[in-house]
Amino acid sequence: MYILFSFYFFLTGTILGSFFHVVGVRLPQNAPFITSRSACPVCSTTLQARDLIPLASYTLAKGKCRHCQTHISLVYPAVELITGGLFLFSYCQFGWSVDVLEAVLLLSLAVIVTVSDVKYMIIPNRLLMFFAFAFVVLRLFFPLSPWYASLLGACTGFAIVLLIIVLSRGGMGGGDMKLLAVLGLFFGGPLTLLTFFLAVTAGTLISTFLLAAKVISGRQPFPFGPFIMAGAVISFYYGDAILAFYVQSFQ
Repeated sequence: MYILFSFYFFLTGTILGSFFHVVGVRLPQNAPFITSRSACPVCSTTLQARDLIPLASYTLAKGKCRHCQTHISLVYPAVELITGGLFLFSYCQFGWSVDVLEAVLLLSLAVIVTVSDVKYMIIPNRLLMFFAFAFVVLRLFFPLSPWYASLLGACTGFAIVLLIIVLSRGGMGGGDMKLLAVLGLFFGGPLTLLTFFLAVTAGTLISTFLLAAKVISGRQPFPFGPFIMAGAVISFYYGDAILAFYVQSFQ
């Protein structure tokens, strides 16, 4: 049964990863992503069911549109594979538990935010409102301790980015501020701070490397949402261990 459920989580992750990619691309443009059929972005041919099988369709078509033979971006199968892998990892870590439900919610937000912010430099308000509601409902049934931890986390996430925006006169965006506040509802205070620390560390290292390699310029806007979500995912799986190690190091 373990192998069967592992396959189920991986397959579900690839399917949802494909859907989340569509949401991340269409939601910032206010385009329908539930009722509208997927189509080739070059020839506009409506895709059929056989074109939409996660990973398999891309592989069988050799990375090309069946109709116009245009190469399809590797981003599509990459998002499907990464989402499937993270869903599988979550099941292997937690089994059937509340933790795996929390992981699925967090990973869903992570994928959509990453796609949207990388492509458009936008984290849609409607997306954040949806997950804020989902996290509030989650914490009503499975609250953190103490009871006000989620509210404290939301205020912490909002305040720390707001302070940076004020002091740097726009060094971060309002979307990042609202995203970290929503994650605060999920995490509470300590893990929200860890998420921000990990995001800043990763963002600084990667942006410095890209600047040195002249891939980006010093004045070029840089999406920070993916780094926040990467920090959140790491905090979810390993945050308690990281904080415990930090505390022990200063004892």
